Amino acid sequence: MRELRTNEAALVEMAVAGSVSEPAVRPGQYIPHPDGRAAILPGMYGIAYNVRCGDRAFGWAGDHVEPGVSIDDEGDSGRHHALHYLTCIGNDAVVTSGMAAGARGVVIGEHARILVQFEAEAQELMAPGDRVQIITCGRGLTLPDFPQVEVKKLSPRLFHALGVTLSGNRLHVPVSMELPIRIMGSGAELNSEYVDQDLMSGDRALMAELGIDKMRLGDLIAIRHADHRYGRSYREGAVSIALCIHGDSVMTGHGPGILTLMTARDGSIDFSVDPAANLSTALQLGA
Repeated sequence: MRELRTNEAALVEMAVAGSVSEPAVRPGQYIPHPDGRAAILPGMYGIAYNVRCGDRAFGWAGDHVEPGVSIDDEGDSGRHHALHYLTCIGNDAVVTSGMAAGARGVVIGEHARILVQFEAEAQELMAPGDRVQIITCGRGLTLPDFPQVEVKKLSPRLFHALGVTLSGNRLHVPVSMELPIRIMGSGAELNSEYVDQDLMSGDRALMAELGIDKMRLGDLIAIRHADHRYGRSYREGAVSIALCIHGDSVMTGHGPGILTLMTARDGSIDFSVDPAANLSTALQLGA
């Protein structure tokens, strides 16, 4: 079998750091449902004790629920963007202050904050304001034999753990499910190096019909005709591989968040469905 080459020996490893964020409630408190009802729900930022990678994405009494621990550096825009743009999924992290100092974790997503999962015992000792350092590696990752494939937010560790193989002249990636591009919503306006794109999950009957309501946090996802090279747009024949990084939302145009990992517009990526294709399995995180 032909070897799948990368340029990982040329990648630069750097340390970035952030603080565990406080939970946030949006201004006005109420989150509007599509039918006009409103609710006050927990969701973004902070430490989630009972929501972890591998758990369900739908069904929580929350909005945009993030698994694990969310961290950021809001004091300086340069440090904030270094944390977001240099960090890749699968990078190692270590707590450097507070009662859980020394605990090690893994980056499992990027939303408005960087999401890191630690052992449950460590997360119980952590507090907002604790510092977390990430050993970044992955920015600049390329596949020399597939220059038409753009790699996004993907550490070498995760790339090798995904089970990517060669099938003729294409990369073959196991994914847990395929999403139709017509249900992709908020986040199309953002560049695919930074933050995610949400599903439009308000049609619950459609979610059940397509099996999307069974999605788990950490699921590997494929989207046909989705070109995520520089933004997120429709292009016939393109394929993007992504990662489910946060839970569902009651807001119109929002739902579980999908973070881009790989994309190609010329048919260089193909996939098959394997329900076990999840970050918790690939990186042996447990659920």
